[in-house]
Amino acid sequence: MPNWNRLQKNSFLECSARERAVGLVDDGTFVELGGPFDRLVSPHLVALGEAVENDDGIVTGVGRIGDRPVFVISQEGRFIGGSVGEVGGAKMVGIIDMAIDFHDRLVADHPDLPASARPLVAISFETGGVRLHEANAGLLAHAEVMDALQRARHKVPVVALIGSRIGCFGGMGFVAAATDAIIMSEFGRLGLTGPEVIEQEMGKDEFDASNRALVYRTTGGRHKYVMGDANFLVDDTVAAFRAQLAELCKLPVASFEPMRRIGSPELVEKQLRGVALAVELKPTDARDVWRHAGNNDPVGLADGPLSDFRKSVRRLAL
Repeated sequence: MPNWNRLQKNSFLECSARERAVGLVDDGTFVELGGPFDRLVSPHLVALGEAVENDDGIVTGVGRIGDRPVFVISQEGRFIGGSVGEVGGAKMVGIIDMAIDFHDRLVADHPDLPASARPLVAISFETGGVRLHEANAGLLAHAEVMDALQRARHKVPVVALIGSRIGCFGGMGFVAAATDAIIMSEFGRLGLTGPEVIEQEMGKDEFDASNRALVYRTTGGRHKYVMGDANFLVDDTVAAFRAQLAELCKLPVASFEPMRRIGSPELVEKQLRGVALAVELKPTDARDVWRHAGNNDPVGLADGPLSDFRKSVRRLAL
């Protein structure tokens, strides 16, 4: 088990899934469920003769932040790019449903239980999306996780944390968008189609995946914060992610509704205003959107210290 105090100072980007899971909750409180000793491996990878991991590349468990039970899901990008298949999806759904059931039992027994003592789910994303080896089983897993998020809504807040190496792409980009709040670092990346896939399908002239500056100013945390796709932008340390998560742990579930990006007619109308703006603006670069949002020096703003960025950036209003 990693040293919790030392872990807090570590880069969130560099941490393994298990280190992130342990570091996000209070010292000594994390209990892993469905861990490596349970040998929950993908039957599809076995059938294909592919290597397996005994946790299927996803860490699940429960810990505590203050009085609040925090159910944790943490994806490991080092195993098949953090891809989600049948077993990984089932582990995610199992933990979310466990949080919902626990919430219902707690509230039934203690109707006046304060918000700060009710369950919350935290998902540390590091994934390219569906595991192609598992075809429809992987797609079905994504749908089941989305369904679980809907069951949790208005009961158990679900918070996404995005700051790991691979970022959050593919179908899991949809899943992240369906959570109640998103915390990112500037090194986090979020989108539906990854840069390499865009280049592969549309060509290098459309999107040069080797241009790291382009990739980050299109899918990175600073841009997602300007666009409103991320609610909070934090430093790249476990402690910074944990501190923001701890702040959210103080809130009642109703406070998460205004943070959502999808899930109501009003939010659909907001998204449509974004589409209309894109048609009108015809941006050729993320900087065009930053400038439209009121940032007169998007290049300087993007290159400056993160603390200065947070103080001075203007976010897109739709």
